[in-house]
Amino acid sequence: MFDYELHQFRTAELAAQAAHHGLVREALKAAKTRRALGREAAEARLTAERTRPTTHRADRYSRAA
Repeated sequence: MFDYELHQFRTAELAAQAAHHGLVREALKAAKTRRALGREAAEARLTAERTRPTTHRADRYSRAA
């Protein structure tokens, strides 16, 4: 009976470790996804700034004398 109880305890311990490992893996994956989304948003902002048309049309040509 003692061996059976040790086996049950060890099985429960391994299951808890596996669950913890799965949660850690899930958290790391979520953090990686957040970083990737942050990079994509930053790239989109830079692209929008580069492609924004200038509103200063008066400065485009020099004045005629």
